Amino acid sequence: MAEHEHVRVAVVGSGFGGLGAAVRLRREGITDFVVLERAGSVGGTWRDNSYPGCACDVPSHLYSFSFAPNPDWPRTFSGQRHIRAYLEHVADTFGLRPHLRFDAEVKRMTWDAERLRWRIETGRGKLTADVVVSATGPLSDPKIPDIPGLDTFPGKVFHSARWDHDYDLAGKRVAMIGTGASAIQIVPSIQPVVGRLTLFQRTPAWVMPRVDRAIGPAERALHRAVPLTARLRRGLLWGIRELQVQAFTKHPEELGLVERLARRNMARAIKDPALRAKLTPDYRIGCKRILLSNDYYPALARPNVDVVGGLAEVRGSTLVAADGSEAEVDAIVFGTGFHVTDMPIAERVVGADGRTLAETWKDGMQALRGASAAGFPNWMTIIGPNTGLGNSSMILMIESQLNYMADYLRQLDVLGGRAALDARPEAVRAWNDRVQERMKRTVWNTGGCTSWYLDAAGRNTTVWPGTTSEFRRATRRVDLMEYRVLRPPAGASSEAGAVAEADTAKTGVTA
Repeated sequence: MAEHEHVRVAVVGSGFGGLGAAVRLRREGITDFVVLERAGSVGGTWRDNSYPGCACDVPSHLYSFSFAPNPDWPRTFSGQRHIRAYLEHVADTFGLRPHLRFDAEVKRMTWDAERLRWRIETGRGKLTADVVVSATGPLSDPKIPDIPGLDTFPGKVFHSARWDHDYDLAGKRVAMIGTGASAIQIVPSIQPVVGRLTLFQRTPAWVMPRVDRAIGPAERALHRAVPLTARLRRGLLWGIRELQVQAFTKHPEELGLVERLARRNMARAIKDPALRAKLTPDYRIGCKRILLSNDYYPALARPNVDVVGGLAEVRGSTLVAADGSEAEVDAIVFGTGFHVTDMPIAERVVGADGRTLAETWKDGMQALRGASAAGFPNWMTIIGPNTGLGNSSMILMIESQLNYMADYLRQLDVLGGRAALDARPEAVRAWNDRVQERMKRTVWNTGGCTSWYLDAAGRNTTVWPGTTSEFRRATRRVDLMEYRVLRPPAGASSEAGAVAEADTAKTGVTA
């Protein structure tokens, strides 16, 4: 990377969001961009999460780009290996390799108010960009809780997203910490080979059957020969989930039937009443993400598995649970999630007033239409605040945000000359107030659980309280009334001078 390279757009991250942004930029005729990736290959969370049993809980034909359908998904719910291969295929098919900068972790991004551009420091050098699209994703930085005595543990410790494939679990005494989406895939995958498995459970999860099957050669051939069939399949999967949204967002009481089905699913595999009581949640189904598995409960019923309370303390090789039980273990696997509401990238982004994004968001993440934060001109995020989903595919939300990104860049072109857009604080507040008002009725706020959807203050700053089609309508176009237009002041060169708000007579934007 050149010391003073300048690009029109710098994309950060090469998962679904980053690669999607790169494809959209090329489709918009923009080739002056780079994709900054801290690792040595594309894939994002599907590169980092390679633990045993890793797979997606969204159907394959819905968990892929609409502009890059894959007729050859091998299963209705595909595994990590196939999803990562799909992303590599996208990078090749759309000619993204020349734009990729690997081993280029972003250390700092600072808004240059004199030149209306971002100064970016990476592990491979420095560059500047007119616009930054941050696609680091909320599931990129593993979170390990601060457990008293953890530093005294003499055995192996790793997070599910940083799986140590060189460490052989065969015959070992293993502690699995957490009962989220990763843990319910890891537990049945390692249970047959470990000597003893102790599951430290702080909160039990609702688990539904996983209706998974292999997609046969004839079915795949049909999708290749008649692409319409794959589109119809995707549309059906999307439509079913759109119809489910009201139960999550407006009528959580309607989820009672689903809860009864989940109880029956548990009862079929867990015959021990005491264990069944431990595994039965005390909150409304849907408050936390509903998990899908056919082998999690059967694995927990095996004689070499113990289910205890959450991990409270570590005393050497002895792990102490919140219920007082103890377990001697050789290895600890943390399936404890990620820094979602306190993303580390926010500490590295310095805005127009000299504050970091983390400081701006200390009272809760807020972004206009999930994309733009006030005080951070020409900076956009993919999968930003309140864009997550509880029952459908995030690829749908990503594509909506790519529509917004594309129009954002078009608006800059229409404005002409050197210009930047900075979300108005009042517009950000108005958007966030509407989202939070709608959030009050949702199962995520009323279901009686504590989840990673909530920040430290108990606010839900991660999930979208509506349908994906509603979000697509909300992000179809950029409304310049929601932004301040920034330009160099009269008489200043395009490369220097202080930034002033555009003359409304010239831009047509009212104050």
